[in-house]
Amino acid sequence: MSEALDIGPDSPDVVYEVRDGVCVLTLNRPSRMNAWTPGMEVALRAAFERAEADPEVRVLLLTGAGRAFCAGADMDSAEGDADNAMKAPPAREGDFAQRYSYLMGGGKPLIAAINGGAAGVGLVLALFADIRIARAGAKMTTSFARRGFVAEHGAAWLLQRLVGPMTAADLLLSGRIFLGTEAAALGLCRVLPDAGFAEAALAVAQEMAASCSPRSMAVIKAQLRAAWGQTLAEATRMAERELEACIATPDMAEGVRSYLEKRPPNFPPLY
Repeated sequence: MSEALDIGPDSPDVVYEVRDGVCVLTLNRPSRMNAWTPGMEVALRAAFERAEADPEVRVLLLTGAGRAFCAGADMDSAEGDADNAMKAPPAREGDFAQRYSYLMGGGKPLIAAINGGAAGVGLVLALFADIRIARAGAKMTTSFARRGFVAEHGAAWLLQRLVGPMTAADLLLSGRIFLGTEAAALGLCRVLPDAGFAEAALAVAQEMAASCSPRSMAVIKAQLRAAWGQTLAEATRMAERELEACIATPDMAEGVRSYLEKRPPNFPPLY
């Protein structure tokens, strides 16, 4: 099923499509390389919330239409002006209560399929995803320093934790362009060949949706978020509590049974 979420009569900013348990969210301004506007921000938040509540959806895949993922803020549009930018939407419990951190705060895995150029806020959106998969030739840049901006939307905090302080400083202070192949070498993403990228990225998401327990993925996501501020002892205690709760779930019973019976699992939906 596919549906454009309209903010106005002529602005289908995000396309919502469910395919075999995967909700594909496509940023849909290809003529502008999916440059970011407040309208697109509203549409993506609405689509994300809808996917989180949809029992058919087990994994979310965020990508861009055309040759770009998201070229950053639309500098040529009045909507892209800083004075017109939205205030942060209401926070979701456990999502760090920041403007785009709801993307990491959901219970379902979010994969950013970086099909092409990702710059500025466009790259930040991908950084908030649980998993990033990039086309080998995709061009990425933080771009902030080259436009007179600062490291916006938590980019400095995210990059230091994802690739380390020195590499984060390099990417943020230089604003240089780097390719998907380098991003993979830095540990920022997985990389897939340019040819057939969209189909291959979708296949990764569909494999997760078909093979992994939605409950397990939600709990592991919560563990990963919490671990950024935990000691090893705190993380271990959390794991022990979650394991105790897990033992009585139908997910664990089905996971073990399907393994012993040598068949694909049939896990219940998250909600």
